[in-house]
Amino acid sequence: QVQLVESGGGLVQAGGSLRLSCAASGGAFSISGMGWFRQAPGKERDVVATISWKPARTYYGDSVKGRFTISRDNAKNMVYLQMNSLKPEDTAVYSCAATRPGVLPDTTGYTRTDFTSWGQGTQVTVSS
Repeated sequence: QVQLVESGGGLVQAGGSLRLSCAASGGAFSISGMGWFRQAPGKERDVVATISWKPARTYYGDSVKGRFTISRDNAKNMVYLQMNSLKPEDTAVYSCAATRPGVLPDTTGYTRTDFTSWGQGTQVTVSS
């Protein structure tokens, strides 16, 4: 099973930017779907963005479309989330996740149940 470690969270003012990174080890990263999820206090975990591996198609939650960008570097076993125009409602713990090797999304993208490996998460706080 792949191990995932997130970094890059922190405190930022509304309108600012952050870049989250996720380092993967111990699994078949290049043939695994990857995703970023977030969970705010008292709320369910929501999908932020996912990226497949064959080809690297991207999918975004409605609330982040046009502001966030997910990308992956298979040579470095890394996945990134560039977050721009941050809003206070983006405040949450952001977690990186991976599917089992070989899992491809359907036409609407991955679902949360496709992801079986999870990182510990990194806190993102956006002040108004």
